[in-house]
Amino acid sequence: MNQITQTAPTKEEAITIALEKLGVPMQDVSITVVEEGKKGFLGFGVKPAVVQVTVLKKEIVEEVPKTEKIEIEQPQQVQLHNTEVSVLSEKEETPVKQQTNELAIEETTRYIEKIAKEMKIDDLVITEKRDGKFVHLHLNSDKAALLIGKRGQTLNALENLSQLVANKFSNSFIIIKLDVGNYRERRRESLEQLAERMADKAVRTGKKVEFEPMSSFERKIIHHALSVRVDIETYSMGTDPNRYLVIEPIK
Repeated sequence: MNQITQTAPTKEEAITIALEKLGVPMQDVSITVVEEGKKGFLGFGVKPAVVQVTVLKKEIVEEVPKTEKIEIEQPQQVQLHNTEVSVLSEKEETPVKQQTNELAIEETTRYIEKIAKEMKIDDLVITEKRDGKFVHLHLNSDKAALLIGKRGQTLNALENLSQLVANKFSNSFIIIKLDVGNYRERRRESLEQLAERMADKAVRTGKKVEFEPMSSFERKIIHHALSVRVDIETYSMGTDPNRYLVIEPIK
């Protein structure tokens, strides 16, 4: 797969999802925004963002023989539009940071800390855990509720933005996962319990049960929790950000 068209509530989320599906970092793709997307007002006029992400073909660059390398020993002064520019020798050039996963995690952590300070959160502590291509960043603060937001919306948005930062600096594809005060696990348990109750209701009444709109991550939790049941089926309806899950009894 060299190209993908992705739809999501925002273009940032669409780009992140597309990169995850393609398994490549941002520097290896070209991105075309098909639709910017609209948030709407009070649920009206909502329009999802659409992006087209294409994997770039890597060009093979021939090495220049060492004998042809030209060294500039002395600085020269070049006049460019009345502005003096100093051309330094190769030995005096300022080193440029190379893209690495270490740098990506460092920059992502710094970005999260910056956002926290703008939210007046001064006691943030970030701990890191790696599991293959997954990088889990656990955030701790007395103001955890601010970082989580309503139904985890703030945390999900921060995770998507952090992924974009990581994509910019990494040399291979990594996935950023954020959690605050074990919120993800508690939310998972809550959704699994809710799924069982709603499934029982669907079977008892013989009618389908519709959930309120939720993120793809939370819909997957419910799908997975009910996947072993043979008396109901689950499926999603609508488009993001108003996509919702349905439980329907099998008669």
